[in-house]
Amino acid sequence: LRALLSALLTVLALQPGRAVPAGVLVDEVWDGEPPADAPGALQALVGRLRRALGRDAVESAADGYRLAAGPDAVDLHCFERLAGEGARALEEGDAVKAATVLDDALALWRGPALADLPDRAVAAARWEARRLDARRTRIAAALAQDQAGEVLAELAGLCADHPLDEPLQALRIRALRDAGRTAQALAAYDEVRTLLADRLGTDPGPALRALALQPGLQPGRAVPAGVLVDEVWDGEPPADAPGALQALVGRLRRALGRDAVESAADGYRLAAGPDAVDLHCFERLAGEGARALEEGDAVKAAT
Repeated sequence: LRALLSALLTVLALQPGRAVPAGVLVDEVWDGEPPADAPGALQALVGRLRRALGRDAVESAADGYRLAAGPDAVDLHCFERLAGEGARALEEGDAVKAATVLDDALALWRGPALADLPDRAVAAARWEARRLDARRTRIAAALAQDQAGEVLAELAGLCADHPLDEPLQALRIRALRDAGRTAQALAAYDEVRTLLADRLGTDPGPALRALALQPGLQPGRAVPAGVLVDEVWDGEPPADAPGALQALVGRLRRALGRDAVESAADGYRLAAGPDAVDLHCFERLAGEGARALEEGDAVKAAT
């Protein structure tokens, strides 16, 4: 009985303030196997839910029932609002606000999404994807505050659970780089590249390639070739270091555009100005594409 009550409350809560037809409630609560007297059983279950929540909590509608509550009374809807607010704050450059709001959003999670509705696996997967996206954004906010060392453990666990998630892997490589672990960042990139090739037959996307190939470059500032070699190979350069560096720069130009990396007197620099490389933008767009694909919108994902 407790499971039935939880299922009824969950179905109503997914559409707070909106009437849910009795037939839909019966199908969802009893998972396609309704009792003999389904209308009577539903009415009895609604009565029990009213006694638990208060008589006015569940209102009768023309052909069903509705939960008398606003969206913010439901954790999932409140989470979605806060997650969106946090993402916008980060895009606007307010990493501190983004971190605070996203912490509030993620604190609303107390277990798997829609666990009381086993037939809602697709919907549950979408909510879990949104949760993962919020965690990605929260980590990006930490990196924007120079807190790379504080998120490395979390990133390692997330990447182990989602090894083919390129935006997540890009965050991990960026965190390793920002924490001064250049050799580990390059090793992580090689692991991801091999994994993508073996499992999907694809190469890393531009966000990953950019992170792997530009650990020492900064927009508008020339960096000597020797410094780049030291940073990229962590003090252990290959035999032909100048040639290897030139090859890496060539790959970076192919990934980001030929004008993205400029040659300087004794090194290279990233192009500055409105067309400069924006890795945060890469990560955000890659995340949006991944979400669109998870939700079945292949056209939007490709765009």
